[in-house]
Amino acid sequence: MQKQPLLGRTLHELQDVVKSLGMPGFAAKQIAAWLYDKKVTTIDEMTNLSLKHRELLKENYEVGACPPVEAMRSVDGTVKYLYRVGENHFVEAVYIPEEDRATLCVSSQVGCKMNCKFCMTGKQGFTANLTAGQIINQINSLPERDKLTNVVMMGMGEPLDNVDEVLKALDIMTAPYGYAWSPKRVTLSTVGVRKGLKRFIEESDCHLAISLHSPIPAQRAALMPAERGFSITEMVDLLHNYDFSKQRRLSFEYILFKGVNDALPHAKELLKLLRGLDCRVNLIRFHAIPNVDLEGTDMETMVRFRDYLTSHGLFTTIRASRGEDIFAACGMLSTAKQEANNKN
Repeated sequence: MQKQPLLGRTLHELQDVVKSLGMPGFAAKQIAAWLYDKKVTTIDEMTNLSLKHRELLKENYEVGACPPVEAMRSVDGTVKYLYRVGENHFVEAVYIPEEDRATLCVSSQVGCKMNCKFCMTGKQGFTANLTAGQIINQINSLPERDKLTNVVMMGMGEPLDNVDEVLKALDIMTAPYGYAWSPKRVTLSTVGVRKGLKRFIEESDCHLAISLHSPIPAQRAALMPAERGFSITEMVDLLHNYDFSKQRRLSFEYILFKGVNDALPHAKELLKLLRGLDCRVNLIRFHAIPNVDLEGTDMETMVRFRDYLTSHGLFTTIRASRGEDIFAACGMLSTAKQEANNKN
C-alpha cells in the first residue's frame, strides 16, 4: 500500500490523522512543528513522539518531501528548480535573490487550462492540479529555503483554478502552526477565476496580483481566453467591493508587447478601468517564447508608458527582468523535460 504524505496537511487534517491512529490530540501540533518549523524529511526524526507512535505513523504515512531533480542557474543569481510531481510530471519553481530580499515563484498546477497566448505553460495544456503538499514541497525542499523572504504564486498553472489546495498551502505558509509568515510576504497572481477570486479575497489576507495585459476586453480576450469567462470589467467591479487601502496590496501585472498594448490609448483606457481602486501597476518585459508572434516593447516606450500613468495618479513600476538566460518565465524547462521523457 502506498504511504500518504504528511507534508501539506493543515493542523486540522493532522488532528484527523492522529485521532484515527489513537494518538493524543497534542501530537498534531508536534507533527506540524517537525514538518514546517524543523522541516524534517523522515518520521524517525520526530523524536518527541514516542517510538510506538512513530511506528504507527510510518505504517501509513511518510513526510513526502522531495528535493528538486534539476536546476538551472542564471548569471544574475536566479535559479530555476525542477520538481517531480507524480509519476512522470514536472513543475518549476524559480528562486530570485536580490540585495534586500529573496523571492520564490511557486507553481500550482502541471500545465494550465488558461492558454494565454504569451505563456509557455499554457502551450502544455492542463495535466493535473498540485496537492497542497506538492505546492509546499517547492518551499520546504528548496536548497535556499532559509533565505526566503517572499513567495509569489506566479509559477506554472492558474492558482485559483486549484483554489482548495492553494488555500490550504497559503494557510500553512501564514498560520502559527506552519511557517507563521506574515500574509504580506505572499502574493497570489491570477488571470481571474470568478468563484476562486472571491474565495481567495475572503479567506486569505495575502497580496493579490491580477494579470491584466490589456484594458480593452476584445484585445485581452485575444491574448487571454479567460477574459471570455470572467471579464476584466466584471473583475474590477468585484474588487471595488473590498478594501485594499490598508496592509493588503492589490496590483495589476501588465506585460508590454511591441505595437500591441503599449500605446497612449492603452494607457488612457488603463486609467479609466482602474479609477477608484487602491492599486498599483507592474509593467513587465516580455520573455520571448517559441512559435509566438509577440515581441517585447523597448525600454524607452516602457518608461514613457510608466511615466504617463504615474503622472496621472496611478502608481506604476517597471519590474526588473531576471533570469532571461535560463528562460526563467515558467514552462520552458518542464516542457523540455516532458518531451525528453516522452521520447525515451
